[in-house]
Amino acid sequence: MAILDILYYPDKRLRTIAKPVAKVNDNVKKLVDDMFETMYVAPGIGLAATQVNVHKQVIVIDVSENKDQPLCLINPVIIAEEGIQSCDEGCLSVPEIYETVQRFEKVTVKAMDQNGDEFTLQADEMLSVCIQHEMDHLVGKLFVDYLSPLKLQRLKKRLLKNMREEDRVAS
Repeated sequence: MAILDILYYPDKRLRTIAKPVAKVNDNVKKLVDDMFETMYVAPGIGLAATQVNVHKQVIVIDVSENKDQPLCLINPVIIAEEGIQSCDEGCLSVPEIYETVQRFEKVTVKAMDQNGDEFTLQADEMLSVCIQHEMDHLVGKLFVDYLSPLKLQRLKKRLLKNMREEDRVAS
């Protein structure tokens, strides 16, 4: 397994629309393994292939406290949604930034697992939020796109300040 490089906002490659996986083969299985390892090391609870500059519809998630419930979604499609919830979200591609975003409270998603087997999953709470967040990455959307123009402007200033501080520390 390998740790993959995560792309950071505002990298334009994060806006690339992912293509469906035609067949789950050894390359896709290796990608899934590498994505899990990358997500756990980051550390995060979800990662889309787009975030590691692989533009395929592949997502890995583990919202469990012990990080022992890995979930892989290949070619995911939300087939039902219910209710609305507001939740603070962060993103491995937008480090150290958390903002409140509205998402569906419950979703039913159809996908394939890392073996190519189709399944349907009903999700609520954090899992529902995470699935929706990661699926947005597959269509080139980030959680910051849900923010008001004023909040987005503040976020960009904060990111620039963080980058300047990191440059100073590295010097």
